[in-house]
Amino acid sequence: MAKTLVQEQFGKTAQGYLTSKPHAQGKSLDRLVTLTTPQKSWRMLDIATGAGHVAYAFAPHVARVWATDITDEMLDLVRSEAAKRELANVRTAYAKAEALPFEDASFDLVTCRIAPHHFDSIAEFLSEVHRVLAPKGTFALVDNVVPAGSVGDYINAFERFRDPSHLRAWAMEEWRAALTTAGFAIAHEEQLPKTMEFSTWAARHDATMQALLRSMLIEVTPDVRAVLAPEEKAGQFTFRLSEGMFIAKAA
Repeated sequence: MAKTLVQEQFGKTAQGYLTSKPHAQGKSLDRLVTLTTPQKSWRMLDIATGAGHVAYAFAPHVARVWATDITDEMLDLVRSEAAKRELANVRTAYAKAEALPFEDASFDLVTCRIAPHHFDSIAEFLSEVHRVLAPKGTFALVDNVVPAGSVGDYINAFERFRDPSHLRAWAMEEWRAALTTAGFAIAHEEQLPKTMEFSTWAARHDATMQALLRSMLIEVTPDVRAVLAPEEKAGQFTFRLSEGMFIAKAA
């Protein structure tokens, strides 16, 4: 079977996501644990686990963590890393976010962090999350978010130019509406800025492509500049993205 664009992209860069600062050290990782107050008896599912950072963070606090992904290289990495960290309650499984291989009401907590902007169907993803959650179970979602309108459209185009597997980051308002439609009651939401180091973010590309991406950060309208906040300081070029976080209950 031919690999999808997402599988190709993340298969090639799996190891890099283990040490990627936004994934391994982002503010939202600690916030997820704090806001969900995990219990030792809980069964947990982490969808599109990537390098497994959410699974590692929660494993000491719950009974079992299933970490799923569609990229074999990521799953191999998680199995290896969980063993190194002596997290015996972490299990891995191949699973598409829109078609989870678990029975109804199987989990007390479902998490998904910095991944839905790659998914084929957010509606199907949310439907599956609701299906596998136990009644009154908790869903903790984090993803890149953009402002509504033309500024958000530009940021999505910019992200997709760097990574073609990026489909679309949503606005907070869109997530709010989609969660409600899918049958979730939102208990908490917040938006977290994150500073991106351009050299690391663009490292997968050659110098010509990096120059083009850099120009897309600099040669922008004032509205876009105000959101992306490109800055050169002490020889380091940075810009800003945002993550939206939602803690919701299965109604």
